Amino acid sequence: MTTVSRRNATSPRDLARIGGRLSFVYLERCTVHRDDNAITATDADGVTHIPSATIGTLLLGPGTRVTHQAMSVLGECGAGVVWVGERGVRFYAGGRALTRSSGLIEAQATAWANRRTRLEVARAMYRLRFPDEDPAGRTRQELLSMEGRRLKECYRKESARTGVPWRRREYHRDDFSAGDAPNQGITAAAQCMYGIAHAVVTALGCSPGLGFVHSGHERSFVLDVADLYKTDVAIPAAFDAAAEGTEDVATRTRRALRDRIHQTGLLDRCVRDIKALLRYGGTRDTTDSQDNMTLLTDGDRHVASGRNHEEPIW
Repeated sequence: MTTVSRRNATSPRDLARIGGRLSFVYLERCTVHRDDNAITATDADGVTHIPSATIGTLLLGPGTRVTHQAMSVLGECGAGVVWVGERGVRFYAGGRALTRSSGLIEAQATAWANRRTRLEVARAMYRLRFPDEDPAGRTRQELLSMEGRRLKECYRKESARTGVPWRRREYHRDDFSAGDAPNQGITAAAQCMYGIAHAVVTALGCSPGLGFVHSGHERSFVLDVADLYKTDVAIPAAFDAAAEGTEDVATRTRRALRDRIHQTGLLDRCVRDIKALLRYGGTRDTTDSQDNMTLLTDGDRHVASGRNHEEPIW
C-alpha cells in the first residue's frame, strides 16, 4: 500500500501487489484527477501519475479530493474506490468492488446458506486463531469458550510484557473515557481493525453482512475477519500505547496500529485468508477487460449469455 504524501519518487513498480493482480493504492492529502488513461495525485511535492489499469482498489484517505473525470477512468478500468481514515483504519464509504466477477460473493453466499458449511467456515476461522489446536468436531459453544480463554490469556500476557496493570475487559458504549488506559486502547484498536477489514471485504466484493461467527448485523463478516488478527495485531498495539501513559491512549493506539498494519502487510494477509476461508480459487475471475457473463442452467452448468437458448442445451 502506497501513500503520496510520504514518498520520494514513485513509479508503477512501487505499487504494492496483493494476491498477484490486486493492488491497494492509498492516497492522502492530495487532489486526484485524470490525465488520459492515468490518474494523477497532486500534493505539495508535485504530481504523481498512476496508470489506472494497475489499480485494484484505490483507498482515499484524509485530505483527498477526487474529480469526476478521475472517477470515470477508474470505473472504466474496473478499479474499486473506498473512502477510508488514515492508513485505512476507518471505513466511510465504498464504490464498486475491484472484481468484475461474482465468484467470491457467490462462494460466500453458498457457504453461508448451508448450516453445515457455515459451521465449517467458522471452525476454519478458529483454526487460524488456534494454530496449535484442531477445532474439528467442536460445537459453536465450545468454540466460543475457546475464544474467551484465548482473549483472557492474551490480556494477561500483554499486561506482563508491558507492565500495564490489567483487571478485566470493560467497554462503555456511551462513555469511552470511563474505561482505563488499556481498555481504551483495546476499544480504539478494535475500531481500527473493523475499518481495515471492511475496506478489504468491500474491495473484494464480498457481503459485509453474511457472517460465519457473528450474525444479525450489517457488518457480521467484517467482525469475523477483524477478529482473526485481534491477539497478534490489535491487542499488543493497545497495550504498547497504554504503557506510554494514560493520556491520548486512543490516538497513540491508532497510530501504532496504522504503522503495524502497513509494516506487516495486513491487507495482503486479509485477502489470502478470506479466499482460503471461502475455498475460492478464483476460477471465474476475469483477467482482462472482458466480462465473464454466463447463464445458469440445470445441473449448475454455466452457458454463454447473449445468445438465444430456445433449443435444449445438450
